[in-house]
Amino acid sequence: MHLGVFEVAGPQVGGTLSWSHPTSDSLHYRDPDHWVAVAQLLEAAGFDFLFFADGYGYPSRDGDLPAAAARDGLNFSGIDPMLLIPVLARETSRIGFVVTSSTGIDHPVAMARRFATLDHLTGGRIGWNVVTGASQDTIAQLFGHTAMVAHDTRYEMAEEFLDLCLQLWEGCWEDGALREDKAAGVYADPDRLHRIEHAGAHYSTSGYFTVPPSPQRTPVLFQAGSSARGREFAAGNAECIFVQGTSLPHTAANVTDLRARAGAAGRDPESIVVLVGATVTVGTTHEEALAKRAEFEAMQTDEVAAIIYAGNTGIDLLALDPDRPLSQITDDAGADPRVGQMGQSNIDRFRRPDGTTPLVREVLAELRGRGTRGFTVVGDAVEVADQLEEIMDATGVDGFLLEAIFSPADHHAFCELVVPELQRRGRLLREEDRSAGSGSLRERLGDGTSAHLSPDHPGARHVPLARV
Repeated sequence: MHLGVFEVAGPQVGGTLSWSHPTSDSLHYRDPDHWVAVAQLLEAAGFDFLFFADGYGYPSRDGDLPAAAARDGLNFSGIDPMLLIPVLARETSRIGFVVTSSTGIDHPVAMARRFATLDHLTGGRIGWNVVTGASQDTIAQLFGHTAMVAHDTRYEMAEEFLDLCLQLWEGCWEDGALREDKAAGVYADPDRLHRIEHAGAHYSTSGYFTVPPSPQRTPVLFQAGSSARGREFAAGNAECIFVQGTSLPHTAANVTDLRARAGAAGRDPESIVVLVGATVTVGTTHEEALAKRAEFEAMQTDEVAAIIYAGNTGIDLLALDPDRPLSQITDDAGADPRVGQMGQSNIDRFRRPDGTTPLVREVLAELRGRGTRGFTVVGDAVEVADQLEEIMDATGVDGFLLEAIFSPADHHAFCELVVPELQRRGRLLREEDRSAGSGSLRERLGDGTSAHLSPDHPGARHVPLARV
C-alpha cells in the first residue's frame, strides 16, 4: 500500500472548514518547524511522500472574493509550498515531496529549472503534480489575461509544455557530459551537450539547459485530472495518478480506464501507481472516531460547500434552483460560459451512468463535510485498516492520498494507530524492510531498480542516442 499525505501551505485542505477547531494546528502553516515535524512524522511511519496542492486562485462569486471565503479561510490565503521543500529535505532523508505547479502560467524553461534544482536539493526525492490550472477565472484576472483559456486548449498546451520540459531534462546533457575534472581543467564535455530547438504552437526555445542532470533527471510525474481529456493526458504521461473516490464501482471503472489508456499509449499499465483520496478519522474506539467526525461535520454548512465548489467549477450552487437537477447549469438558456471550462472533474463526479444528475440540494448535501475529498473512512484501527483494504481490493488502486480534517492531529492518530495494523497485515513496509537502493522517489514508488524514466515513457524518446 502506497501512502501519501495531501496538504496545502494554507489554513486548511479539502474544500471544508476545520482550521478553527481546537485540535487543528494548521494556522502554523507559515512556520517551517510545523512542516518539518509533519515530514519527520510521516517518514518515520513509512509514508512515500508529502504532497502539497498549490495554486494562485481563490473562490469567486460574481467576479469577486466572497466575504465568507475570507472570513472562513476557504481556499483563501497561503504561501508557496515549493519554497518549503529544501528545508524539509534537509531535515529528512527518505520521504519524497510532491508539489503542484500549473503549466498555464510560466515558460517550460523556468519550470524545468526549478524542478531540476529541487531534485538536486532533495537528492532525487521530488515529484511534480502537473495541472492545467484551478480557479482559472481568478487566475486570468490576476495575471492580466484577456480571457480564461478553454479546458481542452489548456490540456493541449500542457502536452507541449511537459514535452518541452522533458526535452530539457532528458535531451540536453548526455550521461558523462558533466566532468568537473579539476586536473584536466574540464567542467563539461561540449561534445556531450545538445542544443534544444523547439518551435511549437504555444512555446518556443533555442539553446542549452543550464542545470546539470539531477538524480532523477525528470521529477516523478503526478497527475489528477479526472475529465476524459485529463485521463488521456494522465495515461500518456503520468507515473502516479490520483483518482476521485466517489464510489467503489466508479473508482474501479476509472482505474480500469486509465490502465487501458496507458496500454494503448504503449506504456506498461501496471507500472502506473494509482492512488485515491481518503479522509480517515480514527480513534482508539469506534465511538471516539464517530465523535471526532461529528465535531467536524457540525462545522460545515451549505455556504462553505457552495463557495468551494464555485471556486473550482465556476458554478454557484446557491444561485441555482435546489429542487432541479445539476444539469440545469447547461440546460437553461444563457448558461454561464465558464461551465465545463473549470473543474470539469467536479462536475463529472455528479453525472450518473445514464447521464442524469442529482438535485442541487443533493449535491450540496454530498459536498457538505466532504468537499473535494475522496472516500470517508471512520473507525478504530482495525475498522480503518479493513476499509482501506476493501477499497484497494474493490477498485484496483495502489494506495491512498490521505486528506486530514484536523491537521496534523489526524496524521499523528493514523501513524500511531493505523500504521502498526497495516504493517502487521503486510500492507505497509517498515522503513527497515525497504531496499537500500530506494533513495529516489521514483525508486520508492516503482520497482526500486532505477531513478530514471522507464523506457516506455514518452520522455524517453528525447534521450540522445549516446545515452541509449
